[in-house]
Amino acid sequence: MEMAAVTIKDVAKRAGVTVTTVSRVLNNRGYISEATREKVYRAMKELNYQPNEIARSLLRRRTNILGIILPTVAHPFFSELAFFIEYYAYEYGYKVMLCNSQLDQKKEKEYVEMLRANQVDGIIMASHTLEVDEYLSLKLPLVTFDRQIAPDIPFVSSDNYLGGTLATNLLIDRGCRKIAHICGNLRLNMLANQRNRAFVATAQARKVEYVTVETDLNVFDMRQYDTLVLRLFEEHPDVEGIFAGSDVIAASVIKICHQRKKRIPEDIKVVGYDDVSIASFLTPQLTTIRQPIEDMGRLAVELIHKQINKEAVTVENVLPVTLVERETT
Repeated sequence: MEMAAVTIKDVAKRAGVTVTTVSRVLNNRGYISEATREKVYRAMKELNYQPNEIARSLLRRRTNILGIILPTVAHPFFSELAFFIEYYAYEYGYKVMLCNSQLDQKKEKEYVEMLRANQVDGIIMASHTLEVDEYLSLKLPLVTFDRQIAPDIPFVSSDNYLGGTLATNLLIDRGCRKIAHICGNLRLNMLANQRNRAFVATAQARKVEYVTVETDLNVFDMRQYDTLVLRLFEEHPDVEGIFAGSDVIAASVIKICHQRKKRIPEDIKVVGYDDVSIASFLTPQLTTIRQPIEDMGRLAVELIHKQINKEAVTVENVLPVTLVERETT
């Protein structure tokens, strides 16, 4: 004869409390004294009661799942960012669904629809493919990375303008008379474009020659970087300093310099951006602008969590960057 499944009523009876009280304990809602909480937990343990996660999420009208949309997790910056988002999401009691948009509009749209269908509690969006209307129409808690899509939707970025200024000034201070910035495609409406504005403004103010080299629209396709660096050296053989838009681009610069017998830092000085873990593994070790990736991931989760709980949030969240000088300058 099969045992009847233990219900929330059985737990309430065993603990000597109401069904509402048990429900509050399960859903962490309202004030419950520690003694009552202990009684309910003890009753659940004695009866081996397993709360139904689906029933609980329906009760709360929440799934405790967050969607993350990234351009590609293969890029070290986004893999590190995803790691910290997942880590802090879990600390807050959320699981994550990870989606790579790969700059494919159709794919990103399908992912957005999937997240909507799965009734995620919120979305952290670090891609820049879809028109913003797709996201605004979701009516879900939303946080964007390095991109401001509406006056009331919070975004997280680092201080891109300061980063560009620090990198450019360092190259000039180290004696470079002609400098280049290899950056993402400036047609994309990203806050990272401010790095190039800072590069140009600083180079002009300090009266050095400068050139900007942009990636194609698929900014994080790492296969194109070698070609861009080679083209820069072909067209501007007299360049003495390079500000790379990421540490991965800087790694490509170091490799091509090695192939072309250009010495770093004697012939060419290089500054990267991000300070992902590879920066200190390269030879020579890379001078770079450090983005506080862990803080950015933690803050994104905190902003989503606050919105889910109907708490006020700050819209503009710009975190400080720091110059980490190593061997390439």
